[in-house]
Amino acid sequence: MLTGEFNYTPNSDHTYDAIVIGSGISGGWAAKELCEGGLKTLVLERGRKVEHLKDYPTATKNPWEFKHHGDNTLKIQEDNPVASKCYAFDESTHHFFVKDKEHPYIQQKPFDWIRGYQVGGKSLLWARQTQRWSKFDFEGPARDNYAVDWPIRYDDIAPWYSHVELFAGISGNRDGLETLPDGEFLPPWEMNEVEKVIRQRIVDNYKDRSVIIGRCAHLTKPKQIHLDQGRGQCQARNLCQRGCPFGGYFSSNSATLPTANKTGNLTILPNSVVHSIIYDDKKGKATGVRVIDAHTKQATEYYAKIIFVNAACINTNLILLNSTSSRFPNGFGNDNGLLGKFIAFQNYRGNISATFDGHLDSYYYGRRPCAVMMPNFRNVYKQEMDFKRGYMVFYSATRAGAGHGVDGQQIGGDYKDNISEAGGWDIYMMMQGETLPKETNLVYLDKDKKDDWGVPLVNVSVDYDDNDVKLMNDFLQTGSEMLEKAGCKNITPYDNHWPPGLDIHEVGGVRMGKDPKTSLLNGWNQFHNCPNVFVTDGACMTSTGVQNPSLTFMALTARAVNHALSELKKGNLG
Repeated sequence: MLTGEFNYTPNSDHTYDAIVIGSGISGGWAAKELCEGGLKTLVLERGRKVEHLKDYPTATKNPWEFKHHGDNTLKIQEDNPVASKCYAFDESTHHFFVKDKEHPYIQQKPFDWIRGYQVGGKSLLWARQTQRWSKFDFEGPARDNYAVDWPIRYDDIAPWYSHVELFAGISGNRDGLETLPDGEFLPPWEMNEVEKVIRQRIVDNYKDRSVIIGRCAHLTKPKQIHLDQGRGQCQARNLCQRGCPFGGYFSSNSATLPTANKTGNLTILPNSVVHSIIYDDKKGKATGVRVIDAHTKQATEYYAKIIFVNAACINTNLILLNSTSSRFPNGFGNDNGLLGKFIAFQNYRGNISATFDGHLDSYYYGRRPCAVMMPNFRNVYKQEMDFKRGYMVFYSATRAGAGHGVDGQQIGGDYKDNISEAGGWDIYMMMQGETLPKETNLVYLDKDKKDDWGVPLVNVSVDYDDNDVKLMNDFLQTGSEMLEKAGCKNITPYDNHWPPGLDIHEVGGVRMGKDPKTSLLNGWNQFHNCPNVFVTDGACMTSTGVQNPSLTFMALTARAVNHALSELKKGNLG
């Protein structure tokens, strides 16, 4: 870490220049930029204190050091029917996940809400895939008429993509693609031999498709800016969800929060459940935040000139819906009745497995933290399919053990020899599709049920539609065709029937836009009707592209803070 302990003691008068709600990926960036801009900043985190290195208890444990060798017990699965579906939830990471029984919510339709309540939030758990949006993504809603027009374009955010990429450390190759702009990259990871063969055969057969190595927030070769953060090179351990003791991947805990702390302007209050934002009718602006102590249940108010809401999409919607006043009786900023509506997510239902013959003299080393990917090639330049928008494709080639026993035997020397011998190549391909923001996909507060802190439970009513099914079916057919042309065998497409939410890419509900009648935030992420409150996490998104969203959250946050600092200096927000 850059400095010692964070400041956990609030000011005696509870007054700051800025308050940030949430300490995850976007909240960490808000804290860093605000503190570096000279503002005394309070970060409110509803979960417990977690500090880099110190609070990663399983980071260096071996499998045999876990009571159940890393697996979830039946009891854990029964008690956590939602969390246990997540790929990262196991015996080594339970402490970073919200337990289902402790924090209930109401599913009007099946929705798997994955949460991480601690300092750093889900930045300790994210899959770290980072791609820029292209001009087509920001222009898409206006072109396809499925959502309101974005108030910004790629050129507005491009410098801020560069700003966060340089600090976070993003590995990738400069591929020169219009559909997936290049960034400020560290050296890329490498495809293995079979992945390269498949890539070549796909691009030879499909002139409209590109196949590139994934881009991810891992330090393949740290630069001075990363070493100054106290971070080191990624070791390709694939134990990232335990917390990285090397700081090899980007998280709030290893990067933005320590950097904010170095300024002397940061105060973090863990165990602070935000109840609502305080609006002053006489001043015509928000003046602070009402907080419930997670342990004592005591209510406290904190005050600031500007407030950044970064609690993660659904919790941000929840807080704003619960922030009622005589000015905003239906939720904060909700003059148009759209707060909590037009939720979108990403479609992961399409999957394909296959095998690949030959190349048995080749293998790979390390545990690469990214797959091979194909940028979207559907409906990019024009509407050409019977569904709207498109999908990104990921694939990987791996070799597992040659077998799981000899003549049914699961013990002994023959079994050991068999599984230690590499088998053939397995291919896995998946989609990451865009869903359409719809008014019927919404979250709202329950009128009767409240949590242990007196906050109404959130109802989630989000589902797939015909467009999502058509898009998935196109991937299953097209992906199978590509693998066949690439020489794969035993091609098996399937729908995993995941409910929404398990993608962990939910966005919307507090969308940006040009018109206050059809959106809540302007092009700087400010509420149209209360400009000293900003929302820069997933809730602000007007639509969702096919790319992983976290890099865009980071860039939007840095851009919004820069604007806020400028407006404060002009006296427009103070």
